[in-house]
Amino acid sequence: QVQLVESGGGLVQAGGSLRLSCAASGRTFSTYGMGWFRQAPGKEREFVAGITNSGAITAYADSVKGRFTISRDNARATVYLQMGSLKPEDTAVYYCAVTLLPSISKLKSGYRYWGQGTQVTVSS
Repeated sequence: QVQLVESGGGLVQAGGSLRLSCAASGRTFSTYGMGWFRQAPGKEREFVAGITNSGAITAYADSVKGRFTISRDNARATVYLQMGSLKPEDTAVYYCAVTLLPSISKLKSGYRYWGQGTQVTVSS
C-alpha cells in the first residue's frame, strides 16, 4: 500500500508559477517511477509528466514541455511539479501517482496508487 498526498495547488494568474508537491509513504519510494496527471471538468484524466525511480529520466506531455519540470527527492519521499508560464487551459485537478515499476508510463493504467488531487486554477 502507498499513500500519496498532494499539496501546492491554488489560484494563479496567467503567466504565473506554482509548485506542486506529492508526499509518499508506505513503501520504498526510491524503487518506483512517479507521474503527474490532470483532469479538467468534462475531460479525461491526462498524463502531464513522469519521472523514473532514480530521477534520471523524465517525460512530458507536449502541452507542458518547456513550461513544467518534474523532479523528486527520494530522501524526502516527495515528487514535485514546478509549473511556469501557466495558461488558463492548465486549469485542472492535478494528481500524482506511483507506478510500482522503476520506469515511466504515460498511461493511467500504468499507475497503481493515486493521490486525492489538488486544484490548480489559472485566471486570464
